[in-house]
Amino acid sequence: MDLMELRRLEHFVMVAEERNFTRASRRLHLVQSALSVSIKALEKELGTDLFRRTTHHVDLTEAGHVLLPEARRTLAAAEAARDAVDAVVGGLRGTLRLGIMQSLDLVDLAGLLTQFHRERPGVHLRPRPTSGGSTELIQDVVTDELDLAFVAVPRHTHAFGGVQLIALASDPILLALPPGHRLESRPFVTIEELEGEIFVESPAGWGTRLATDLAFTQAGAQREVTVEVADLSTIAELVRAGLGLGFLPQSGPIDGKKIRLVPMKPPLALDISLALPSNRSLSAVTRAFASLVERNRNDKANLA
Repeated sequence: MDLMELRRLEHFVMVAEERNFTRASRRLHLVQSALSVSIKALEKELGTDLFRRTTHHVDLTEAGHVLLPEARRTLAAAEAARDAVDAVVGGLRGTLRLGIMQSLDLVDLAGLLTQFHRERPGVHLRPRPTSGGSTELIQDVVTDELDLAFVAVPRHTHAFGGVQLIALASDPILLALPPGHRLESRPFVTIEELEGEIFVESPAGWGTRLATDLAFTQAGAQREVTVEVADLSTIAELVRAGLGLGFLPQSGPIDGKKIRLVPMKPPLALDISLALPSNRSLSAVTRAFASLVERNRNDKANLA
């Protein structure tokens, strides 16, 4: 496969991920007309349409859905070949697609990215947040839309296949109570004592929600979530206003004077991990970044 064919496959994958020619052309640093010509050339070569184009949407055809995983595998193989050559001649190159959570207080992401760029200047970094929380980040790693991702999932869960989780940090999750609540003077609270309470929570798939949903399920307890908010400070404000109880990580930006924070028994924790794909080989770029993260984790553990 020549370089032109690889570029067309790369263009196809980018449009498939973005579902939009304008956004895909921006990510590729390519004018939109050139991208359209490239996709049409690929479709002509294959003898079929790969996208259904409307005024507002770009969707994959059945042929496009079949081609997408094969195109990703082909591009990954080409990148692996380049990695092998770079390892011999020196100077790692490529792109790192890194999934990040909207709140990552326990990991020095800026420091890691700065250090990695300094050590590997030939690698293009593409950090990407998501609105779907850790569950969506893991799914994107499994489907090869991301190379790896920082996620918050319960450490001992077996709910996620296709990924390897490298544990990085853990933060206690505390029960947030409004002033005057019947449990505010307790040294700790159990799940069973929360039967009948209503909750303000993070959306499904987010770290604290995954941990608390699992705790209630294991305890056989029911609860009602009336409001879902993707912002810790807003959850704290809604708890203070009396809309429900909440769960918040201890390290979050929370004003303890406005709400009462009580530990849970048994303790709940927000576990931060690095998710790597276990269903395919890692590129040299992915291995290098994972090695840096583990090295920094071990350095912090040795200083503790």
